[in-house]
Amino acid sequence: MTDALADAIWHALPADAAPERFAERRAFLLAHVEPRERVLDLGCGAGEFSAALAAAGAQPIGVDVAAEALRRAAERAPALDLRLWSAGEPLPLEDGSVDVVWAGEVIEHVADVAPWLSEVRRVLRPRGTLLLTTPHHGPLTLLRLALSPRRFAAHFEPRSDHLRFFSPRTMRSLLDDLGFDVVELRVRHAKIFVRAVRV
Repeated sequence: MTDALADAIWHALPADAAPERFAERRAFLLAHVEPRERVLDLGCGAGEFSAALAAAGAQPIGVDVAAEALRRAAERAPALDLRLWSAGEPLPLEDGSVDVVWAGEVIEHVADVAPWLSEVRRVLRPRGTLLLTTPHHGPLTLLRLALSPRRFAAHFEPRSDHLRFFSPRTMRSLLDDLGFDVVELRVRHAKIFVRAVRV
């Protein structure tokens, strides 16, 4: 997704829009983060997860490609460390500088996941943790879509900002190939929840 498209999407979102399944995803994130750990909130949006991390005693760094998202995050919690990232550029962090990377509902928006995950791996310390969620596209989901042409067309709308569609198998294979050891992968409420370790 281009930076301009990301900003356009954020300008169109209502100011009070809440992240999808926020409570469940926040619980998953906080269950795997220790106080004082440095956590990259990649695709931090309006800062809801970064604020939750800070409240739990972690040290979040919010990064997004949309300036409007970061403006909203700064308004929500002015003390957050927020950084703008231009797509295609290196992440604005040093090598091995974070303990955890959180990418909630982000990877499905990424056009080229291999360099994106390589950057994630670069900034994670050895044995650091990658936590992510993404929509689930397993066989039953695809069958339901295939049985309804209207639902299929809406789901795979070519102007949508969702560019990638993962099943547990494809997600595990991708992470295995790019230097991560998947230690937890589960599906709940049409979402894939992943915990992986940088090897």
